[in-house]
Amino acid sequence: MDKIRKLMLSTFVLAISLQMVTAQLTSWEGIPEKEEAENAHSIYRQAIKSGDMAIAFENWQIAYNLAPTADGKRDYHFIDGVKLYIDKFKNETDPAKKEEHKAMIDKLYGEAITAYETKAIKPSNCNDDACYQAKVGYVLGRKAFDMFYTLNSPYSKNLEVLEQAVEKSGNDTEYTVFDPLATIAVYQFQKGKIDKLKALDIYQKMEAITQHNIDSGAKYADYYDQAWKSASSKYAPIEADIFDCEFFKPKYKEMYDSAPDDMDQLKNIVGLLKKRGCDPSDPLLVDLEGKWKSYAASTNAARKAEFEANNPSLLAKKAYDSGDYAGAIAKYDEAINGATDPSKKASYMFSKASIQGRKLKKYSAARKTALAATKVNPSSGRPYMLIGDLYATGARDCGDSWNQRLAIIAAIDKYRKAKSVDPSVADEAKNKISKYRSSLPDQQEGFMRSVKAGDTQKVGCWIGETVTVRYK
Repeated sequence: MDKIRKLMLSTFVLAISLQMVTAQLTSWEGIPEKEEAENAHSIYRQAIKSGDMAIAFENWQIAYNLAPTADGKRDYHFIDGVKLYIDKFKNETDPAKKEEHKAMIDKLYGEAITAYETKAIKPSNCNDDACYQAKVGYVLGRKAFDMFYTLNSPYSKNLEVLEQAVEKSGNDTEYTVFDPLATIAVYQFQKGKIDKLKALDIYQKMEAITQHNIDSGAKYADYYDQAWKSASSKYAPIEADIFDCEFFKPKYKEMYDSAPDDMDQLKNIVGLLKKRGCDPSDPLLVDLEGKWKSYAASTNAARKAEFEANNPSLLAKKAYDSGDYAGAIAKYDEAINGATDPSKKASYMFSKASIQGRKLKKYSAARKTALAATKVNPSSGRPYMLIGDLYATGARDCGDSWNQRLAIIAAIDKYRKAKSVDPSVADEAKNKISKYRSSLPDQQEGFMRSVKAGDTQKVGCWIGETVTVRYK
């Protein structure tokens, strides 16, 4: 019972309060001071138009105090009062007085809202509750506008009023609230004060209002369109955080259609669609990615062909790896003929000589190529190392035992030459010299041939070198 009594009491108190407020929101119709109120009204309205705010304020006070709702059909005394107090607020330097003006602005807006809610103001064009709700939304929108641009109100409170304005006015919401609403929504989201769903809901409501006014051919359709473009652009910093693939697809499709031959942009769009969470099977993504892959494949093939044409040494290596030694030599010849850097040219010549000697067993040709490489780059010991290897491994095919051992001397001479011109091969050369030292001629055999240490002998077979004899 107590709860029921308390509820009845609170309802009674609310009803009495509304009656008191409504009683205070009187018009000049039927009051003794009607003529005085009408005259003050006319004077202050004209003074505002002429910019004489002092005269305007003096007469507005008279009109407002006598008849807050004017003729009972319009909100002039509230809204004009706000204009006058905003002017005072802007020109005031005393912080305390600025706060007083601020409080009066809030009071006037509150009274205008109450006047519409209680129908203390009855516009001639309002025939249903929806119209009165739209009027309340209009006042809330104006209040929110002033809170944002003039009164520097906290964003949280400003956002509450903006949302109330949209809720009350619906498609009749003034386009002027879009910029403050978008600015605050984005800021509050970035600061974690509203979540993704709320930021998205605000965006979608503004978009729907704009579209309604454009589709219906409303008087200010162009203004809605411009205001929405500006407001939606403010969402750019957070769009990736709140929108899904479907939101971005029209924009990216338009980007592609504007320049379908711009392959850099196409690649960027494909990446953006994936980044925005589009499903791999999405038709737009499948279409654009297919076009990009086709272009990339053909372009890469062309670039590869061009690169290889300008870099025959790479093709030579590929031919070598596949076992096409003749083809490798042909490509190394191209590389040699096109090289301007001595070290690169000598390197190509060494690779060619290595194939000739080690793979094709064309020893004389290999030696000729290797020696030519030493002329191009005298500081490279690799060609001498190669010739030494060819002498050492080919020694067994150079006639009798004596001649074979002379071939080993020729090989050791080449290793020593390599070591003397190129420190980078010194250790390898020393190891090979040590390895083959045991294969030097036997002194007993030399004695039988009347050849002393220090004598010169010509190596037989393809080697044909003259060496200085030395024994084990």
